[in-house]
Amino acid sequence: MKNLLTRFEDKAPEIVFEWHDTETTARGWVVINSLRGGAAGGGTRMRRGLDRREVESLAKTMEVKFTVSGPAIGGAKSGIDFDPSDPRKDGVLRRWFRAVAPLLRAYYGTGGDLNVDEMTEVVPLTESNGLWHPQEGVVNGHFAADDRERVQRVGQLRLGVAKVVEDTRFTPAPDAKYTVADLITGWGVAESVRHHYRIYGDPAGNHGLGGKRVIVQGWGNVGAAAAYYLAQAGARVVGIIDRDGGILDTAGLDFDEVRTLLLNKDGNALRSDRMRPFTEVHDAIWDLGAEIFLPCAASRLVTREQVDRMVAAGLEVIASGANVPFADDEIFYGPTYEHADKSVSVIPDFIANSGMARAFAQLMEGDVEVSDAAIFGDVSDTVAGALQRCHDRCADHTGVAATAFEIALDQLVPAGERIDD
Repeated sequence: MKNLLTRFEDKAPEIVFEWHDTETTARGWVVINSLRGGAAGGGTRMRRGLDRREVESLAKTMEVKFTVSGPAIGGAKSGIDFDPSDPRKDGVLRRWFRAVAPLLRAYYGTGGDLNVDEMTEVVPLTESNGLWHPQEGVVNGHFAADDRERVQRVGQLRLGVAKVVEDTRFTPAPDAKYTVADLITGWGVAESVRHHYRIYGDPAGNHGLGGKRVIVQGWGNVGAAAAYYLAQAGARVVGIIDRDGGILDTAGLDFDEVRTLLLNKDGNALRSDRMRPFTEVHDAIWDLGAEIFLPCAASRLVTREQVDRMVAAGLEVIASGANVPFADDEIFYGPTYEHADKSVSVIPDFIANSGMARAFAQLMEGDVEVSDAAIFGDVSDTVAGALQRCHDRCADHTGVAATAFEIALDQLVPAGERIDD
């Protein structure tokens, strides 16, 4: 598996588009790892200090993700090196999307990502450049849709992704007007944990979530929604660590408290009168005691020391809400990741956080039902299927991520390029 991963990692991306802003120091890249199936997909992120290597690694991660979520296309990613808190952000994004619009029409589909919002930024800014939807390039490049099909598929995308979730099984508050795009990734992360316990059980042979303790890293859309759905299923959130601080509660927050924290978050930030300083939370949270850990913040934050402290305190499952959550130099499976995978069940990011990619894929298919139950149910079924295939190949509680990589690489690395590990 490692040799296959190395070959996949080392292969140069098919297309790299580099951009330098004319009015600020912002620079950006679109990396298209391949045009497998005639198109490529991956979101747009912004952070200060981002570089081309990060975008390349995330594009490769997206290609692996599409083996789970579909469609069978190449991986891509857009990244902009700029401070998202800078008041000039809107202008930077406007000029960026104007520059990449030709790719988005032809064969590249994008969406929201770190510090770039799907509904308030990506959709309106791509529309202002003549695109019906930011996934239009996938509809054109992969499906080769004629005019009638394009209208149908893009219409389903526009309706489904922006749909306000009204079904009380899936929304924390119907009146708050959360959209599918706001909730679907966190839903997939939570469902990956639920299905993991249903399929694998825990080390004691139990198959439910009731009473399981949860630590969440990051309180953006993904972390907050995932925590909400796990609390709804009977788990107890005992710790939250966010950029500016966090909450520690060994008894566990009840469902109403988690729901309130979700409703009250400030953008992607946790806000509560129970917040403690970051340093205090960071010093204590890894020893708090939890069976479930959700890394849902930026990439490459989780260290080996943190993993070992959580394992010593009873950790069973890591569900990767963040792309590439472990602090390794390797694109996919470095020493920290491997150590975690050999210690507990690690559900890889390309399964756990595939919700948005799967929603896009479903809505681009033929005539489909555009409803909360259909969209959320399809993501749950897709995640369940991916974990069941891992279990069918190896039922051990450890090595889940390695098994998932093997299954994905069987689809991505041609037989002629394989060598034995």
